[in-house]
Amino acid sequence: MSVVDDATRVESLSVLSRFRADFYDCLPARADTLFDLTDAVLCAEGPVTSLVELSLQSNFRRGHGALYDALARGAVDEERLRSLLVSQLPDEPLMFGVDASTYPRPSAECSPGRGHHYAPCRCDGDRKTIPGWQFQWITGLEWGSSSWTLPVDVARIPPGSCSVAASDEQIRRVAHHLDHLGRLRIDGRPAPLFIHDQGYSASGLTHALADVPVQLLVRIAGDRVFYDGRPAPRKPGPGRNGVHGHRFELSAPVNLRRPDQMLVVPDTRRYGRVEVRAWHHMHQKVQRNGYFADQYPQLNTRLPVVEGTVIEVRVERLPDGRSPHRTMWLWHADPTGTPPDIDVLWRAYLRRFDMEHTFRLLKSELGWTAARLRTPEQALRWTWIVAVAYVQLRLARHLVADLRRPWEKPPRPGRGLSPHRVRRGYRHLRERLGTPSRLP
Repeated sequence: MSVVDDATRVESLSVLSRFRADFYDCLPARADTLFDLTDAVLCAEGPVTSLVELSLQSNFRRGHGALYDALARGAVDEERLRSLLVSQLPDEPLMFGVDASTYPRPSAECSPGRGHHYAPCRCDGDRKTIPGWQFQWITGLEWGSSSWTLPVDVARIPPGSCSVAASDEQIRRVAHHLDHLGRLRIDGRPAPLFIHDQGYSASGLTHALADVPVQLLVRIAGDRVFYDGRPAPRKPGPGRNGVHGHRFELSAPVNLRRPDQMLVVPDTRRYGRVEVRAWHHMHQKVQRNGYFADQYPQLNTRLPVVEGTVIEVRVERLPDGRSPHRTMWLWHADPTGTPPDIDVLWRAYLRRFDMEHTFRLLKSELGWTAARLRTPEQALRWTWIVAVAYVQLRLARHLVADLRRPWEKPPRPGRGLSPHRVRRGYRHLRERLGTPSRLP
């Protein structure tokens, strides 16, 4: 190991130790128990399948009663913890993924706040509803080829809540912490990019966040209809002329309007030939329901025209070799007025799939949905514990040894360890880190 590598490891160890101490300060009640619970999640042998079993870990120096008492009566200073998580973002153009995941509680008939939320079903792969709680996550994404993310915010979405209002509140919180750290507006860098999957109202999010200097990238369904806002030919007879302009159907086999921007990437490693087209200053006819019904309750008020860029992405093949059965459509909005870089945007959306790897690890390895908790408040505290545990794995990814099994392949050159392998070696690193928590 070179002197430079050794110095980097020392710095990484210092960053991790400082993060653990700062996290301890974010626990105003039952701090020692909650901190030990986080270490128990990280150091458990194998996947976490039972919450009470964590009380048997050597790192958890209390009984099972204290474990449940900490989740029931403990506290997490969420704003302070959010600020701590945002401060761990790398020094590069910022990109975030926004997505919701279900915490299933189908058998907890007496638990309050449950709703029917979509969740994947193992029986046929279809999405079915299941009773439980829904949590929306915002995670920092990396630009390179990596499955690592950085959760910076999580919130429970009560049943019946407006997804636009919930996303607006969370994004504003993240933007506030970025502004406090001086990273919201940096000369020479694009505004932070927040990426949403299909299912969010692109026009609603753009309207709600019009006063926040962030970019939005939202996947939209292929059956949507947009308008270009150009004056239509004068209609004969009385009446107002059309205000929306020419119709632009995404499902049309051939769009007659020429794109404002076009990019062709002849050959990519995973997708082959990629064609990207963009049409600027497009808008939808928004309806007076959902978010816009709350913002414009008076029926005699005119609904706004929310403009953005519609992007079409066509690929030659999928990573598994199959041919794509549909085109991907994206919506981009930037209130700063900066012209979009479509080459960056289509690649940025692909990084959103890293959130799926994070959710899979949180559920299958760290036991996020394995805990059978009584109230949504307890589930939120447990969610923060699991999120912080994942962030510690991320900070330790260059500090642990690769304890791979004989049948496992070594990581490819230039690629670090996966989160699963980092967790396997974390318990040995924990002995060097120590703990700020006190003995009972």
